[in-house]
Amino acid sequence: MTKAEIVSKISNDLGIEKTDVLATVESFMNEVKASLESGNNVYLRGFGSFVIKTRAEKIGRNILKNTSIKIPAHNIPSFKPSKVFLDGVKKKVKVNN
Repeated sequence: MTKAEIVSKISNDLGIEKTDVLATVESFMNEVKASLESGNNVYLRGFGSFVIKTRAEKIGRNILKNTSIKIPAHNIPSFKPSKVFLDGVKKKVKVNN
């Protein structure tokens, strides 16, 4: 599902103009991004958490040159779904084999 599809669905469900919904969705994403960039996690009860994870320094390989490179420690954004979210997906989405 794309952002445009989300905006369209919310607009149809709530009877709100698509431009207003788009502005709200964009503002939400900007606030989450700004919070994570400033080092703060975002917790949405019943949905999940946007958190910052720290990756440790490690040694990687450049297979083209057959050399080792040092990858420094760094932070990455991550999403951790809530238990309610996980349980819903586990019950409703079938496993593809």
